[in-house]
Amino acid sequence: MAKKEIKAIIFDIGGVLQLGRSPKITTNSSVHGQIAKKLKISLDQYLDAIDSTYAKSIEGLISEKKALETISKNLKISIQKLRKIYIKTYRKNFKFNKPLFRQAIKLKKAGYKIAILSDQWFISRDAFVDSRLRKNFNPVIISCDSGLRKPNPKIYKLALEKLHLSAHKTLFVDNQQWNTKPAEKLGIHTILFKNNKQLFKQLEKL
Repeated sequence: MAKKEIKAIIFDIGGVLQLGRSPKITTNSSVHGQIAKKLKISLDQYLDAIDSTYAKSIEGLISEKKALETISKNLKISIQKLRKIYIKTYRKNFKFNKPLFRQAIKLKKAGYKIAILSDQWFISRDAFVDSRLRKNFNPVIISCDSGLRKPNPKIYKLALEKLHLSAHKTLFVDNQQWNTKPAEKLGIHTILFKNNKQLFKQLEKL
C-alpha cells in the first residue's frame, strides 16, 4: 500500500465500528433468533414474517413506512413496540467500538477524510448510526438510504464520488471478504478487519 496515496479511510459499521458482544454475534442477522424468542414464535415463523420485506429494506427498495407496516402486521405487533424491541436487542448484542472510533478521529485530525459505508436496514441504522458518527464521518452511506448495498460495485463508486477521490487514494475497512473483493477490483485499498490490534497495526503503515 502506497502510504502517501491514501487520503480517506472508509469504515463498515456491523463487525467493525459496532462489535458483537459475543463471538457468535457478528452480523445484524444474528439477533433475529432473539427477536423471535422475545415474540414467543418459532424462528421459521419469524423469518417468514419478515421475508422479502427485510431484504428489500436493506437495499432501500421499500420505504421505511411500508417495511415497518408490513412486518408489524405479519408479526401482529404495533410498529412502536416492534421498533422498541429491535432497538433494544441490537444495542444489547452490539457495543460501540470506542477504541476504533478514537483512532478514526485521530486520523481525521491528521488530515485524512473518514467515511462510513454499511449495509443496514432502517431499524439497525437507527440503532447504530448515532450523532457521533454523523457528526464526525462524511459521507455516511447506508444501504437503506442509498438504494444500493454491498457487494454491488455501484455503492463503492458512490462513496468515491462523495469523497471526490479516485479509488487508489482510499482505504476500505470491512469484516467480510466478499465486501472487500469488489472494492479491490475498483482499485480501492482494503483491510479485512479481524480485531482492533490487527487493524491498528496495519493503519500504522499510513
